Amino acid sequence: MFESCIGCKWTLHVLSQIRKGINRPGALVRTAEGLTTKVLNERLAKLVRFDVLEKISFPEVPPRVEYRLTGFGEKFVGVLDQIERLGKVWEKNTK
Repeated sequence: MFESCIGCKWTLHVLSQIRKGINRPGALVRTAEGLTTKVLNERLAKLVRFDVLEKISFPEVPPRVEYRLTGFGEKFVGVLDQIERLGKVWEKNTK
């Protein structure tokens, strides 16, 4: 599951942006040059399927969709934070 979610370079970027409060697809795609709508939608769908994100649809015209971390998603990104900290320790020790 972990490998499947993180298997794309954009997944970490998308999760980072959602944690910062950028949770609408149009805004997310504008956060990085090279991130396409197609790839973003694939990443979001996979993260929803694995219960890392929750998709919220609002009954408005035009339709509005937002994404937020689930309880499991909060724990999931906590693991990613720990991996990042461990990487920084490793970098510091190898210099």
